[in-house]
Amino acid sequence: MLEGKKNIAVFDFDGTITNKDTLLYFILFTKGYWAFMVGFLLHSPLLIAFKLRLYPNWKVKQALFSYFFGGMDYKEFQRWGEIFADEVEKIERESTVDKLKNHLKNGDKVYVISASIDDWVRPFCCSRLGVTATIGTKVEVDPGGKLTGRFLTKNCYGPEKVNRLLEIEPDRKNYFLYAYGDSRGDKEILEFADRGIMIR
Repeated sequence: MLEGKKNIAVFDFDGTITNKDTLLYFILFTKGYWAFMVGFLLHSPLLIAFKLRLYPNWKVKQALFSYFFGGMDYKEFQRWGEIFADEVEKIERESTVDKLKNHLKNGDKVYVISASIDDWVRPFCCSRLGVTATIGTKVEVDPGGKLTGRFLTKNCYGPEKVNRLLEIEPDRKNYFLYAYGDSRGDKEILEFADRGIMIR
């Protein structure tokens, strides 16, 4: 840290704090194996197009989210997110969590910035780990309290991670930024940081 600057550390979630993708795990956890398999078979053309880079990440993610959770009561969805924190604990990447805890111990602000849905990232990261805040993809809720199946915010991926951090920490020259990530979705935030750490 430079003299007079505060430290901020940002962590990706999927593959960085955890050792697997939590969207798939959350769907499997909440819907069960057979519903999971049927949903993915129905969406296999989209998934293949995504793998071939013919279809954007956020559209595939929103299509899956809409299929599995569209119409669900939002309070029920939030309860599932809280219950899921126990499952996340089983797949946490201990070496990364240790780094996160060291930042907290040093008095640094710690944010988890993720393309995953904030409703299952926040219960684990804020309640269990004690991070300053989570910045994730937010879901749209209709006036009746049901999930529409659409996202309220841009998918928090790639350059959007930098944008979302600057919304809450705009004074960039006044902090030293550490960033931890594991994939191409973290490229921009790692480059934006004073110290970017790729988790292998």
